Amino acid sequence: MSETSKKPQTDSNFSEKMTDILNYGALNLAMSIGYQLRLFDVMDEMSRPATAAAIASAAGLDTRYVTEWLAVMVCGGIIDLHADDSGQDIYDLPKSHADMITRRAGNANLGVYTQEIPLLTTCAMKSVVKGFTSGDGVGYEHYPKFQQFMTELADAKHQQVLVDIFLPSVDDGRLIQRLQSGIHVCDLGCAEGIALILMAQAYPGSAFTGIDVSGDVIAKATRTAAEMGIRNIRFLQRDAASLEDIREFEGSFDYITAFDAIHDQTRPMDALKNVRFMLKPNGLFSMVDIAASSYLSENRLHPMGVFLYTVSLMHCMPVGLVDGGAGLGMMWGRDRAVDMLKSAGFDHIDVTEIPNDSFNLHFLCKIC
Repeated sequence: MSETSKKPQTDSNFSEKMTDILNYGALNLAMSIGYQLRLFDVMDEMSRPATAAAIASAAGLDTRYVTEWLAVMVCGGIIDLHADDSGQDIYDLPKSHADMITRRAGNANLGVYTQEIPLLTTCAMKSVVKGFTSGDGVGYEHYPKFQQFMTELADAKHQQVLVDIFLPSVDDGRLIQRLQSGIHVCDLGCAEGIALILMAQAYPGSAFTGIDVSGDVIAKATRTAAEMGIRNIRFLQRDAASLEDIREFEGSFDYITAFDAIHDQTRPMDALKNVRFMLKPNGLFSMVDIAASSYLSENRLHPMGVFLYTVSLMHCMPVGLVDGGAGLGMMWGRDRAVDMLKSAGFDHIDVTEIPNDSFNLHFLCKIC
């Protein structure tokens, strides 16, 4: 693009943009509070517009706080303001808005994501700012509340789509036949194990192994599986980048999954090489990761580019930089992901969209 063809932003335009930034940043924070306290859900369940006192009572909250929160929502265009016959303020959450910001919205729920930036600010702001000077990464120990939130988010998504939608889409349905017959499955970065537990319940003839670097989540996953009486599953504390010396893992799995786990690795290439090391001939690897380009120039048009890069700046990149790690970041993108998978030894890579998941792509790798 030539210099003459560019359209510079005027001072007036940028002033308006700054006003929007300040307003929407504040609105996100207030929406996060409302979502956490289930205020949107409470209002969604009301049959008609209600007073602040009625909304606060239904939510079990303080009226003065709720009144101030409602003012933010009205000014932000999230909630509508009306007056009853006596002239008193009453508030309504339009159904079209509730369809996108309440828990009943399921996969269409964008309200849940309003919690991410406030959580990351609380967890890691000081450490990330320090990292700009030191270049150091930020360890997972700084993110307990954010990790809990992301685990709950992933668990909810797995509950909704994993067994009924995602797995049947893998390899044109042939994976289901193999799972029913009995195969060995591994999930890298399994966290508290919900994905693996769901698969183990659905396919009792197959054997499942979960691997995660955190001893705490492995212990919780093990307890959960035991309490549920699931016997075809085990969980191991291991670093995905340091599995090549474990001989029992060599060529031992028919199917391996990694759900939004590779871009956080400090040594992602080693982790991918170890997936190749662990797969049997004719094995499959499902890597689910962010749907984005590897080029900033193309991501400028991404509808959630600012949000995703900010989450990456505050979490994904810093945790990936720990101990001199690669620091891929969330927005490593499709092109770089494919290149790294090829370098790791995968000769057949099929990249597809995922049903009911606009955030991620499915990188299905086959060992031919």
